[in-house]
Amino acid sequence: MIPEQPVTLALGADLRLEARLALPDSPNAGVVICHPHPLYGGDMDNPVVVRVQEVCAGLGLATLRFNFRGVGGSGGTHGGGAGEQEDATAALDTLAKAVGGAPLAIAGYSFGAWIAALVGCRDARMAGLALIGPPLAMYDFGCLEGTRAPTLMVGGTADPYCPAGDFAGFTARFPWVTAIAIEGADHFFFGKLFPLGQAVAEWAQRLPRERAAR
Repeated sequence: MIPEQPVTLALGADLRLEARLALPDSPNAGVVICHPHPLYGGDMDNPVVVRVQEVCAGLGLATLRFNFRGVGGSGGTHGGGAGEQEDATAALDTLAKAVGGAPLAIAGYSFGAWIAALVGCRDARMAGLALIGPPLAMYDFGCLEGTRAPTLMVGGTADPYCPAGDFAGFTARFPWVTAIAIEGADHFFFGKLFPLGQAVAEWAQRLPRERAAR
Protein backbone atom coordinates (compact mmCIF):
# COMPACT_ATOMS: atom_id res chain seq x y z
CA MET A 1 0.00 0.00 0.00
CA ILE A 2 1.31 3.43 -0.96
CA PRO A 3 2.14 5.54 2.13
CA GLU A 4 0.43 8.88 2.60
CA GLN A 5 2.33 12.13 2.20
CA PRO A 6 1.41 15.47 3.80
CA VAL A 7 0.07 18.04 1.36
CA THR A 8 -1.48 21.49 1.69
CA LEU A 9 -4.73 22.59 0.07
CA ALA A 10 -4.85 26.28 -0.80
CA LEU A 11 -8.20 28.08 -0.84
CA GLY A 12 -7.58 31.61 -2.03
CA ALA A 13 -4.74 33.70 -0.67
CA ASP A 14 -5.34 33.22 3.05
CA LEU A 15 -6.71 29.76 3.80
CA ARG A 16 -4.64 26.59 3.94
CA LEU A 17 -5.86 23.10 4.86
CA GLU A 18 -3.73 20.20 5.96
CA ALA A 19 -4.22 16.96 4.07
CA ARG A 20 -2.66 13.58 3.38
CA LEU A 21 -2.34 12.15 -0.12
CA ALA A 22 -1.63 8.56 -1.13
CA LEU A 23 -0.81 8.44 -4.84
CA PRO A 24 0.07 5.18 -6.62
CA ASP A 25 1.97 5.34 -9.92
CA SER A 26 -1.13 4.35 -11.90
CA PRO A 27 -4.20 4.84 -9.68
CA ASN A 28 -7.37 2.96 -10.60
CA ALA A 29 -9.40 5.88 -9.25
CA GLY A 30 -9.17 8.66 -6.68
CA VAL A 31 -11.27 9.17 -3.55
CA VAL A 32 -11.58 12.25 -1.34
CA ILE A 33 -12.64 11.41 2.23
CA CYS A 34 -14.52 13.88 4.46
CA HIS A 35 -14.45 13.61 8.26
CA PRO A 36 -17.16 14.03 10.95
CA HIS A 37 -18.37 17.28 12.48
CA PRO A 38 -15.51 19.66 13.38
CA LEU A 39 -17.29 21.03 16.45
CA TYR A 40 -17.69 17.56 17.99
CA GLY A 41 -14.13 16.31 17.71
CA GLY A 42 -14.21 15.17 14.10
CA ASP A 43 -10.96 15.14 12.16
CA MET A 44 -9.19 13.20 9.41
CA ASP A 45 -7.71 10.77 11.96
CA ASN A 46 -11.15 9.47 12.93
CA PRO A 47 -11.11 5.62 12.90
CA VAL A 48 -13.86 5.40 10.27
CA VAL A 49 -12.06 7.86 7.99
CA VAL A 50 -8.80 5.95 8.44
CA ARG A 51 -10.55 2.66 7.67
CA VAL A 52 -11.98 4.04 4.43
CA GLN A 53 -8.57 5.38 3.44
CA GLU A 54 -6.79 2.11 4.17
CA VAL A 55 -9.31 0.04 2.22
CA CYS A 56 -9.25 2.29 -0.84
CA ALA A 57 -5.46 2.64 -0.87
CA GLY A 58 -5.11 -1.11 -0.48
CA LEU A 59 -7.06 -1.53 -3.71
CA GLY A 60 -4.74 0.75 -5.66
CA LEU A 61 -6.82 3.93 -5.46
CA ALA A 62 -5.39 7.35 -4.77
CA THR A 63 -6.80 8.86 -1.58
CA LEU A 64 -6.95 12.35 -0.14
CA ARG A 65 -8.18 12.96 3.40
CA PHE A 66 -8.03 16.40 4.91
CA ASN A 67 -9.00 18.50 7.90
CA PHE A 68 -11.84 20.93 7.38
CA ARG A 69 -11.13 24.59 8.12
CA GLY A 70 -10.49 25.23 11.81
CA VAL A 71 -9.49 21.63 12.54
CA GLY A 72 -5.98 20.50 13.47
CA GLY A 73 -3.42 22.29 11.34
CA SER A 74 -5.99 23.74 8.95
CA GLY A 75 -6.54 27.48 9.04
CA GLY A 76 -9.81 29.35 9.33
CA THR A 77 -12.87 28.61 11.45
CA HIS A 78 -15.88 26.34 11.13
CA GLY A 79 -17.97 27.39 8.14
CA GLY A 80 -21.39 26.05 9.12
CA GLY A 81 -21.43 23.64 6.19
CA ALA A 82 -20.99 26.18 3.39
CA GLY A 83 -17.29 26.64 4.06
CA GLU A 84 -16.78 22.90 4.36
CA GLN A 85 -18.29 22.40 0.92
CA GLU A 86 -15.64 24.74 -0.43
CA ASP A 87 -13.00 22.68 1.40
CA ALA A 88 -14.24 19.43 -0.14
CA THR A 89 -14.36 20.98 -3.61
CA ALA A 90 -10.74 22.13 -3.22
CA ALA A 91 -9.79 18.61 -2.19
CA LEU A 92 -11.48 17.16 -5.27
CA ASP A 93 -9.74 19.67 -7.52
CA THR A 94 -6.37 18.77 -6.02
CA LEU A 95 -6.94 15.05 -6.34
CA ALA A 96 -8.26 15.39 -9.89
CA LYS A 97 -4.97 17.01 -10.94
CA ALA A 98 -3.00 14.28 -9.19
CA VAL A 99 -4.81 11.33 -10.81
CA GLY A 100 -5.20 12.77 -14.31
CA GLY A 101 -8.03 11.03 -16.11
CA ALA A 102 -8.71 8.35 -13.50
CA PRO A 103 -12.25 8.15 -12.06
CA LEU A 104 -12.96 10.51 -9.18
CA ALA A 105 -15.19 9.81 -6.18
CA ILE A 106 -15.98 11.25 -2.77
CA ALA A 107 -16.69 9.57 0.55
CA GLY A 108 -17.77 11.00 3.87
CA TYR A 109 -18.71 9.91 7.36
CA SER A 110 -21.46 11.48 9.50
CA PHE A 111 -21.33 15.28 8.95
CA GLY A 112 -18.76 14.48 6.28
CA ALA A 113 -21.34 12.31 4.50
CA TRP A 114 -23.63 15.33 4.24
CA ILE A 115 -20.83 17.48 2.84
CA ALA A 116 -19.82 14.70 0.44
CA ALA A 117 -23.41 14.39 -0.77
CA LEU A 118 -23.88 18.12 -1.30
CA VAL A 119 -20.61 18.46 -3.21
CA GLY A 120 -20.66 15.15 -5.04
CA CYS A 121 -24.22 15.45 -6.27
CA ARG A 122 -23.47 18.61 -8.23
CA ASP A 123 -20.04 17.63 -9.54
CA ALA A 124 -20.19 16.06 -13.00
CA ARG A 125 -16.81 14.38 -12.45
CA MET A 126 -18.18 11.95 -9.88
CA ALA A 127 -17.89 8.24 -10.61
CA GLY A 128 -19.35 7.43 -7.21
CA LEU A 129 -20.27 8.55 -3.70
CA ALA A 130 -19.91 6.70 -0.39
CA LEU A 131 -22.00 8.06 2.47
CA ILE A 132 -21.26 6.40 5.81
CA GLY A 133 -23.40 6.89 8.88
CA PRO A 134 -25.46 9.61 7.14
CA PRO A 135 -27.22 11.52 9.93
CA LEU A 136 -30.64 11.50 8.28
CA ALA A 137 -32.22 12.73 11.52
CA MET A 138 -30.14 15.93 11.41
CA TYR A 139 -29.46 16.84 7.77
CA ASP A 140 -31.33 16.84 4.46
CA PHE A 141 -29.88 14.39 1.93
CA GLY A 142 -32.49 15.18 -0.70
CA CYS A 143 -29.75 16.38 -3.03
CA LEU A 144 -29.42 12.75 -4.13
CA GLU A 145 -32.48 13.42 -6.30
CA GLY A 146 -30.19 15.40 -8.58
CA THR A 147 -27.56 12.75 -9.29
CA ARG A 148 -27.35 9.30 -10.82
CA ALA A 149 -23.80 8.62 -9.68
CA PRO A 150 -23.57 5.11 -8.17
CA THR A 151 -23.84 5.68 -4.43
CA LEU A 152 -23.06 3.54 -1.41
CA MET A 153 -24.87 4.31 1.82
CA VAL A 154 -23.86 2.44 4.97
CA GLY A 155 -25.81 2.70 8.21
CA GLY A 156 -25.84 0.85 11.50
CA THR A 157 -29.03 -0.68 12.81
CA ALA A 158 -28.29 0.81 16.25
CA ASP A 159 -27.47 4.32 15.05
CA PRO A 160 -29.83 6.92 16.63
CA TYR A 161 -28.73 9.57 14.13
CA CYS A 162 -29.57 7.32 11.20
CA PRO A 163 -32.60 5.31 12.38
CA ALA A 164 -32.91 1.95 10.65
CA GLY A 165 -36.45 2.64 9.42
CA ASP A 166 -35.54 6.03 8.02
CA PHE A 167 -32.44 4.57 6.38
CA ALA A 168 -34.41 1.81 4.67
CA GLY A 169 -37.16 4.16 3.53
CA PHE A 170 -34.79 6.83 2.26
CA THR A 171 -32.47 4.55 0.31
CA ALA A 172 -35.40 2.70 -1.30
CA ARG A 173 -36.24 5.91 -3.15
CA PHE A 174 -33.06 5.77 -5.21
CA PRO A 175 -32.37 2.72 -7.40
CA TRP A 176 -28.76 3.79 -7.95
CA VAL A 177 -28.05 3.65 -4.20
CA THR A 178 -26.56 0.49 -2.71
CA ALA A 179 -27.74 0.40 0.91
CA ILE A 180 -25.82 -1.64 3.47
CA ALA A 181 -27.24 -1.92 6.99
CA ILE A 182 -24.66 -3.29 9.42
CA GLU A 183 -26.39 -5.23 12.16
CA GLY A 184 -25.70 -3.88 15.64
CA ALA A 185 -23.49 -1.01 14.50
CA ASP A 186 -23.89 2.31 16.28
CA HIS A 187 -23.04 5.71 14.82
CA PHE A 188 -19.35 5.21 15.57
CA PHE A 189 -19.12 1.68 14.14
CA PHE A 190 -17.43 0.45 17.32
CA GLY A 191 -16.43 -3.17 16.71
CA LYS A 192 -17.84 -3.00 13.18
CA LEU A 193 -14.97 -1.53 11.16
CA PHE A 194 -14.37 -4.84 9.39
CA PRO A 195 -17.84 -5.14 7.79
CA LEU A 196 -17.70 -1.43 7.06
CA GLY A 197 -14.43 -1.97 5.22
CA GLN A 198 -15.96 -4.82 3.24
CA ALA A 199 -18.81 -2.60 2.06
CA VAL A 200 -16.42 0.18 1.08
CA ALA A 201 -14.14 -2.26 -0.75
CA GLU A 202 -16.98 -3.56 -2.92
CA TRP A 203 -17.94 0.02 -3.81
CA ALA A 204 -14.35 1.07 -4.50
CA GLN A 205 -13.70 -1.89 -6.78
CA ARG A 206 -16.56 -0.76 -9.03
CA LEU A 207 -15.30 2.77 -9.57
CA PRO A 208 -13.01 2.09 -12.56
CA ARG A 209 -15.77 0.08 -14.26
CA GLU A 210 -18.31 2.84 -13.68
CA ARG A 211 -16.17 5.37 -15.55
CA ALA A 212 -15.47 2.87 -18.36
CA ALA A 213 -19.20 2.28 -18.78
CA ARG A 214 -19.98 5.94 -19.31
